[in-house]
Amino acid sequence: MSRTFVVTGTDTGIGKTVVAAGLAGLLSGAYWKPVQSGLDGETDSQTAARLGELPPERILPEAWRLTRPLSPHRAAELEGVIIDPDRLVLPEVERPLIVEGAGGLMVPLTRKTLFVDVFARWEAPVVLCARTALGTINHTLLSIEALRRRDIPLLGVAFLGDAMPDTECTIAGMGEVRVLGRLPLLDPLTPMTLRGAMNTYFDMAAFDEVKG
Repeated sequence: MSRTFVVTGTDTGIGKTVVAAGLAGLLSGAYWKPVQSGLDGETDSQTAARLGELPPERILPEAWRLTRPLSPHRAAELEGVIIDPDRLVLPEVERPLIVEGAGGLMVPLTRKTLFVDVFARWEAPVVLCARTALGTINHTLLSIEALRRRDIPLLGVAFLGDAMPDTECTIAGMGEVRVLGRLPLLDPLTPMTLRGAMNTYFDMAAFDEVKG
């Protein structure tokens, strides 16, 4: 199997789709969002395609597309959809695969299964996206603990936001985790500015060390 990286977050709406798009672009990879909740406006797959400049063949179709912008388990219930976690099997592709989860690790996929449970089955290295804002130390360290309790390989933490050196250092030290980089707030956020920021601020060598 090709190299696979799971991009997840300490919370929802922190910018993990932007990180996933940047990684897919720089690694010449494919992007997969297994479950999309909320179809109004641009979906995460469409955002990744636009920002990562990914052609259609490098955007893999979602396993489930849910209309309501809710946790997948609740959106599925309201729409009469049955999600079978066992059907979520990593696609076989001939290039690096970037998989984006929904929200944080503890988001319910069903009433009995969390996304982190699926990640444990996949055994693919995780890129944990975290804000640099107040509260991130607690959220990030809890997420690191949850991953390690399930023996899920953690490639490192990717920060998003303004530089907060002490916060980043504290998480790296107390969490005993590699910092993959920090993506500043980009204005404008375009494929060119994203690619430039990823090249400037991210340790792409960490991804090259992972073997398929």
